[in-house]
Amino acid sequence: MKYTTTRSDKKTYSLREAAFEGLAPDGGLFMPAEIPHADMREVGERAASSFAEMAEYLAGLFFADDLPREELREVTREAFDFPVPMRRLDKNVTSDTCYTLELFHGPTAAFKDFGAGFMGRMLARLRPEGERLTILTATSGDTGSAVAHGFHGVEGIDVVVLYPDGKISDLQESQMTTLGGNIHALRVAGTFDDCQRMVKELFSDVAFRAAHRVTSANSINLLRWIPQSFYYFWGVLQWQAATGGTTPEIVVPSGNYGNLSAGMLARRMGLPVRRFVAASNANDVVPEWLRTGDYRPRPSVLTVANAMDVGAPSNYERMMALCGSDVDAVRREVSGFASSDEEIRRAIRELYDRYGYISDPHSAAGYAATVGCGVDGFWLSTASAAKFGEVIEPVLGLAPEIPERLARLLGRPKVSTPVAPDSELLKEFVAEL
Repeated sequence: MKYTTTRSDKKTYSLREAAFEGLAPDGGLFMPAEIPHADMREVGERAASSFAEMAEYLAGLFFADDLPREELREVTREAFDFPVPMRRLDKNVTSDTCYTLELFHGPTAAFKDFGAGFMGRMLARLRPEGERLTILTATSGDTGSAVAHGFHGVEGIDVVVLYPDGKISDLQESQMTTLGGNIHALRVAGTFDDCQRMVKELFSDVAFRAAHRVTSANSINLLRWIPQSFYYFWGVLQWQAATGGTTPEIVVPSGNYGNLSAGMLARRMGLPVRRFVAASNANDVVPEWLRTGDYRPRPSVLTVANAMDVGAPSNYERMMALCGSDVDAVRREVSGFASSDEEIRRAIRELYDRYGYISDPHSAAGYAATVGCGVDGFWLSTASAAKFGEVIEPVLGLAPEIPERLARLLGRPKVSTPVAPDSELLKEFVAEL
């Protein structure tokens, strides 16, 4: 398969070129030159065996020309070795039944494990022997920890994670700063937008990139982005089996919109989805755009759903590219819904009171949008409540239980390097690696 960019379809790239470039030379994001069609009968048959079996088939539609089937099987078996349950919430018989697809049962308890785990294993196989690679990723919370875990100990690869100082949870910070080895954490005196800008400015420096082998592990990298489409197939099949329905609406808690645009990709592969709802927090750039047609990126604001604190979402370009740069076509496919901090807290409370269910703030924003938009379908639960005890405990008066795989990190010393929000400082750090 060949790849093009969101800004031009005149030049094509190989998988290795697209994966190792990260951001395209023209500043756009890589896309499949042609979107493959999935045989839903085969998807269903594979899913009846396991998520990994289904993912192997879907991954093969994109990558079978670049990696032997046996290696793709190894990648999917290793990357997707955790459960992906569809939860039915109806504990209180007076409550309406609702459904959420839990995507947080991977190693770092967030949906980013799907893309990061897959990407780490793919790059390890695609990297030319003897060549050293530096992975850069900006994070507003969960991406950094998933990438750090996905690449920890991978030979020949260094990972540099940039996160906004004081704007992520303690557990999220522990997941990025306690691994050591080939994982290097930069604590940026600024916002996520500053972190993302620093990475993009480095990628725009042609001379620097000619001298240093670097790529990105944010959702701008197609090896992070494409595998996020796989769980939409799984979710729709589980929802159909649970409800007897055929074409659900899907609510996606959204920050940088890699997750939602991956769902749009799945829909073009043949997945039956009626519409998507982009559930944002107060950083409502995309819901505002969908409502008014006016796209106005702006500095992000800090909220209780910090992983969605993004003011200039990169994957806006993919949303537009998938719809032929027609904003009205996007609006026919995607609705927007924004929640304030108070509304997110109220949703956390309501989920607990009505269903006995403890939700993290990002997933609670998804529930709020599900109720607010009258959705017939399900929302994605993108992170474990355990990672956001400082938000949940004041609301519910109890602390969510922390899984052992996360609890063991809290006692370890954190190691990070403080930096100003200056891309030149990032270049110096990478060069010294």
